Amino acid sequence: MKQLYTFILLFTSITLQAQINGTVKDSGGEPIPGANIFWMNSTGGVTTQPDGTFSIPRQDKEHKLVVSFIGFENDTIKVGKQQNNLAIVLREGLQLAEVSVVSRKMGTMKLRSSVLNEDMISGEELCRAACCNLGESFTTNPSVDVSYSDASTGAKQIKLLGLSGTYVQMLTENIPNFRGAAAPYGLGYVPGPWMQSIQVSKGTSSVKNGYEALTGQINVEFKKPNAEEADWVSANLFASTTNRYEANADASIKLSDKWSTMLLAHYENETKAHDGNGDGFVDIPRVEQYHLFNRWTYMSDGYVFIGGIKALSEDRRGGQTHHGMSGMEQKELYEVDIRTDRYEAFAKNAFIFDKEKNTNLALILSGTLHNQDAAYGHKLYDVDQQNAYASLMFETELTRMHSLSAGVSYNFDGFDQRYRLTNQVADGRVKNFERESVGGVYAQYTLNWNDKLTFMAGLRGDHSSRYGFFVTPRTHLKYAPNEYVNFRLSAGKGYRTNHVLAENNYLMASSRNILIADNLEQEEAWNYGASVSTYLPLFGKTLNVNAEFYYTDFLHQVVIDMDSNPHEVSFGNLDGRSYSKVFQVEASYPFFTGFTLTAAYRMTDAKTTYGGQLLEKPLTSKYKGLLTASYQTALGLWQFDATLQLNGGGRMPAAYLLANDTPSWEARYGAFEQVNAQVTRYFRNWSIYVGGENLTNFKQKNPIVDAANPWGPNFDSTMIWGPVHGVKGYIGVRVNLPRL
Repeated sequence: MKQLYTFILLFTSITLQAQINGTVKDSGGEPIPGANIFWMNSTGGVTTQPDGTFSIPRQDKEHKLVVSFIGFENDTIKVGKQQNNLAIVLREGLQLAEVSVVSRKMGTMKLRSSVLNEDMISGEELCRAACCNLGESFTTNPSVDVSYSDASTGAKQIKLLGLSGTYVQMLTENIPNFRGAAAPYGLGYVPGPWMQSIQVSKGTSSVKNGYEALTGQINVEFKKPNAEEADWVSANLFASTTNRYEANADASIKLSDKWSTMLLAHYENETKAHDGNGDGFVDIPRVEQYHLFNRWTYMSDGYVFIGGIKALSEDRRGGQTHHGMSGMEQKELYEVDIRTDRYEAFAKNAFIFDKEKNTNLALILSGTLHNQDAAYGHKLYDVDQQNAYASLMFETELTRMHSLSAGVSYNFDGFDQRYRLTNQVADGRVKNFERESVGGVYAQYTLNWNDKLTFMAGLRGDHSSRYGFFVTPRTHLKYAPNEYVNFRLSAGKGYRTNHVLAENNYLMASSRNILIADNLEQEEAWNYGASVSTYLPLFGKTLNVNAEFYYTDFLHQVVIDMDSNPHEVSFGNLDGRSYSKVFQVEASYPFFTGFTLTAAYRMTDAKTTYGGQLLEKPLTSKYKGLLTASYQTALGLWQFDATLQLNGGGRMPAAYLLANDTPSWEARYGAFEQVNAQVTRYFRNWSIYVGGENLTNFKQKNPIVDAANPWGPNFDSTMIWGPVHGVKGYIGVRVNLPRL
């Protein structure tokens, strides 16, 4: 029997009015995130949040607010002495007679008011691609890479700042999530149509959410039933040329002026096995998933509650569909089957004491059960993971310039594991139990000097039942001398517990022997970052340019070594140096009405010591280029999106020698290009979209090593650096029925 842990949990960042609060929307009632708001004859200002809200200190002398955003007419608002709340509507484009020329809002934007180097990917941006799940949401984002980890299971991993996704803290509505066994396949657990927005922050982040963010955080915000723009019913139907079908639907009800609820449902099925290269292995795993999410919200002046429960069931099947060579028919097919049942419950509670000073007490509680049974040929890995998380936080603004956050947190992870690491059926299963409890306390101070200089310093201390006591310091600095440029600096430390088999069990899809060292250390790294964001007026529009550099330096690390022995994968403690250096520059400009072009380039230098040698991290591209274009016609009836990715080459793990003394694979892989495109036609309450992925039809040749003999000593499906399937087309329909 699988049990559902029901916990009650809260939420913490409730941004309430300081002096003057308000919202900025377009003429259709949609919120405008990232709009600029400043007092006339001053340089200090703020930007609106993702929901269009803002808060700005009242000034004694000036009484006129200037509101601006790309593609909209500027507006000047006279603020009366007794006015504390404003509802601002910006006019879109220019109006001539009865014709309206509408400009498209930016889908991805730098959050100018944040002290962190943070991007917000809006719902509009997510609609620019198929975006069936979280793993497919970063097609147009230059900072985040998503790639297959192996060619048999379809496991995907995020890479941020040149390092794998286990060093990125994954959050859902600011709650740590997708830990341990969920890491290899968790990107497929968040349906795209459920998401309201995604926030990507680079470098060490706030200490509020824990000590684990070594390279950054990715936070997913789901649709909310209490939002003004929430639909009564919405649905998304999707089908692809690979015989993948999806259905998504959600419905929200406002039960009263305080209570609201929403039910979200998802079903997907990849109904057919595809083997485009004829090696006998499926190129895309067959995945069937059911997912339900019910959430509730209570909003009052003194108390806020947000809670919900989720249930997911997934069957993931890969491996051989037929023998790749004749004469092998007498051997058993090599199959991969991963069955997962996952249950989540959360509740957020906020007690609001003083709106003027933003004083509140927040309690967050969450619990997760993750049950997975996996078979890779005859290798087996079954795990029952339990997670419990609690956070109690107090926040207040001491003065206009000074604010304080402090709190305590607790996290529990339990892994009941049963596994066989060989293909010998006679070998028994090993039972292993991992437990870790971590309790912590933290404080964070923020100085905001007229929105020009923001300094945030945080310190937390935690005690682990496995590693003892450790301290996490983090600092961030933002300097905005005017409305045209922002400078940011950051430095901080992060820690992480490595759950080797839970997070890397996809590596069992090979003949490599798996060696795990005793007494693996807690991972520990420093991260340093610097960035500059500019907003330059050019020909009546704004050119956005951002440049950044990040350096991650590991003091302790669990190294996954596939170089010392090509027939082994070993997990051991770092003995030497390990680091990642990343430089990125990107620019975005709306060349004409409705058309925006974004270009980005990133260079990565990531190295780790393997067997006493400091080498490039394998299967990590040295550079990436991205060019994405978006055009929306007048009146917003048609939208055209296209993205070109240039993925640089990199190093392969050390190869074994064939009988003729030649390497089994090349020492390096080369660069390759990919193109994705989509066309959307909008109607009153629905839209239809048609698109294609990997239109260059680039495929990695022979992605599986010795695919014809998966039971032999040389089989390996983890040497993946490029796409394993070619062109894929898709079509979908979105329906949105607004509340009456």
